[in-house]
Amino acid sequence: MVDALAGKWNVSESTNFDEYLKASGIGFMTRKVAATVKPVLTITVNGNHITINSASTFKNHTTEFDLGVPYEEETIDGRRFNTTFTWEDGKLVQRQQVIKDGDKPSVITRYVKDDKLYIDMVCDGVTATRVYVKA
Repeated sequence: MVDALAGKWNVSESTNFDEYLKASGIGFMTRKVAATVKPVLTITVNGNHITINSASTFKNHTTEFDLGVPYEEETIDGRRFNTTFTWEDGKLVQRQQVIKDGDKPSVITRYVKDDKLYIDMVCDGVTATRVYVKA
């Protein structure tokens, strides 16, 4: 159930994150800052309505959506996508479809396993994983 994602989460490890950001078209300086930031995620669930707040010393960003309802998302770095979140096989799946030429689509999957929140990110054949523990 999507309720398993609810709570406050601290990032504990990252694998291939810089490569994913590079594949996504994120510039060098932003990637270097992103590599050093340790965001705290707060996920709230109210039925099919979900809010994901990412707070860090670099920037705070909130994503708010209803499952299965497409909307125009603005990412933390200002890119815009047509995004849909769905719940599939025990995982929250975020599909970002490009609006602007030059941007690249991503699929971001969030799930809880062994009391840890995993976020798998795929763009242009590059996969990264960030692991979070409950705060």
